[in-house]
Amino acid sequence: MQQRRPGFPARIPLPAAGHRPQAVSAPRSSAPTPVPVPAGLGLDSAAVRARMVQRLAASGIAAPQVLRAMGAVERHRFVDTGLVNQAYEDTSLPIGLGQTISKPSVVARMAELLLGADIVRTAGGLGRVLEIGTGCGYQAAVLSCLAREVYSIERLRGLHDKARTNLRPLRLANVHLLFGDGMAGFAKGAPYAGIVAAAGGAGVPPQWCEQLAVGGRLVAPIAGADGQQMLLVVDKTAHALKQTVLEPVHFVPLKSGVA
Repeated sequence: MQQRRPGFPARIPLPAAGHRPQAVSAPRSSAPTPVPVPAGLGLDSAAVRARMVQRLAASGIAAPQVLRAMGAVERHRFVDTGLVNQAYEDTSLPIGLGQTISKPSVVARMAELLLGADIVRTAGGLGRVLEIGTGCGYQAAVLSCLAREVYSIERLRGLHDKARTNLRPLRLANVHLLFGDGMAGFAKGAPYAGIVAAAGGAGVPPQWCEQLAVGGRLVAPIAGADGQQMLLVVDKTAHALKQTVLEPVHFVPLKSGVA
């Protein structure tokens, strides 16, 4: 069921106006402009997040708005207390119920891929996005800095509630948390400029492709015959779906139903 949209503005700084998303085909080795991040203390310090952003840039993440978003969102607020010292390492971490928070590099990579959609270039920005698998809410917070509107659906009630708790202090007016079966997508919010999935199955549910706008892009892990997951990009044109298989990834399995 869709949660009521908060009636207050977001606190996470959004990308500066006038910046157009860079195409994914741009050289991944190009050195981006240093990214400013908020100041603070301890794990909330500018230095800690800036080092993570620098590592992401060195690994090939080139879109400045993605780097700004990764520097703005405080990842340690989305992990359990005992794991906060690992929050800015490039590693996935358990968040309960057999699920994990994705590596920062994976979150940044998938966000950058979304910005390469045709509809983003023609519209001058990323519009409405659907996230399959809210988890602890971290990726939704990152996407809120990049997209006009984010719908995020989670099938596990415990994680849905945890994401609401984690995101409430950020007051993100453009994020809508949904509890339901992510394999069905969310038709009421369609069409989407981008769809991103945080779980991988043997194929892409047809509902996702149906809810994707023409010119939109879907980014999701998909399992091959050998069980190895690969990152899949689906671009929707007026006449077809173009699929591109990228690097190996490791996500939790995609499941149907709610629990």
